[in-house]
Amino acid sequence: MAEPGAGDPGALLSSSSERRCRARLAAAAGRGAAAAAAVLVPLCSVRGRPAMLFTLRSRSLGGPHSGDVSFPGGRRDPADGDAVATALRETREELGLALGEPSVWGQLRTLPDRQGLMVAPVVANLGPLENLKLAPNPDEVAEVFTLPLAHLLREENQGYTHFRTAGRYGYTLPVFLNGPHKVWGLTAIITELTLELLAPQHYRRKTVVPARHRSA
Repeated sequence: MAEPGAGDPGALLSSSSERRCRARLAAAAGRGAAAAAAVLVPLCSVRGRPAMLFTLRSRSLGGPHSGDVSFPGGRRDPADGDAVATALRETREELGLALGEPSVWGQLRTLPDRQGLMVAPVVANLGPLENLKLAPNPDEVAEVFTLPLAHLLREENQGYTHFRTAGRYGYTLPVFLNGPHKVWGLTAIITELTLELLAPQHYRRKTVVPARHRSA
């Protein structure tokens, strides 16, 4: 028997799905290395349709992530108590959105970014987007957009990229297509882990990293 919401995008943010996901995240707490940064993985609904919210980073930021599709987040501040505090603070600074900890479902395992910085993805449900007043910081965020979970779960919108190292196969990473912007890199990996959490019998992982390269 399928788990609640496993094949029904409309049920993925239901109370039963939330309880199941919170339990799984709590059971896996502590996996991976300590995080030096955190991002919020914002689940929401748009006109009643479950969705995920993304940002497009401003090119004025410079650096390796300039202009990338991302989730709100950044490096941990010494005043942050934990990764959840970092994710909530960064969301407030980037989107003008003050969320309480009750919105947070839990934390996915930490993952390395392209520079090897360990990032903690914090899953939260913003609720209906129509009820929120976003105030994106133009110095950090060029655009905010959402993708329905039903869109992300369709195979025609899922791709992958094979990477080679020294002429040999290295690893495979997911990419999500056919939205306003291509979702790739660490953001795509976190999106993939979130889809596995929400719909474990409906989404098949595309990330393949040889054991010797795994750092989380």
